[in-house]
Amino acid sequence: MALMAAPNAFATLARTEAGAYVGRLFWMDARVSMLLGVLLLLVEQRRQRQQHEGRVVFNRFLTLPAAAVFLAVLGYDALQPWMAQAKSGQASASFALLHAASLACFGAKALVVAALAWASITSCDSSAGKASRA
Repeated sequence: MALMAAPNAFATLARTEAGAYVGRLFWMDARVSMLLGVLLLLVEQRRQRQQHEGRVVFNRFLTLPAAAVFLAVLGYDALQPWMAQAKSGQASASFALLHAASLACFGAKALVVAALAWASITSCDSSAGKASRA
C-alpha cells in the first residue's frame, strides 16, 4: 500500500496535502499493526497455554508479532515526534535520516509479517501431514 499510495499522492497532490495524506495512512497502518499484533499475541498465548499445561513457550509465533508491534511503535510513535522537530529545524538529526529510519522500520515490519505468514503456512502444512499419517 505504501509503495503505491505515497508516490501517487506526491505525484497528484500538492506537497503539503500529500504529506498530510501519507502521514494519515502511516498513522492508520501503525494503529492497525499494533492492534492486530497484540491480538495475535493474545491468541497465541491462549493456544500455548492449552497445549502446554498452562505455560507459555516463547517461540516464533510469539516473537514475530511482538517484533511487528515493536517496529510499529518505533517506526511511528517514537520517530514521528522527532521528524516533526526536524522539519521545524529543532532536532539534532536530519529529517532525511529520521525518515529513512522510519522507512526501515516499516520495511522490517513487512518482512516480519511475511515471516509470520510463512511460519503459519509451514506449521499448518506440517500439522496436516502429521494428521494424515496418524
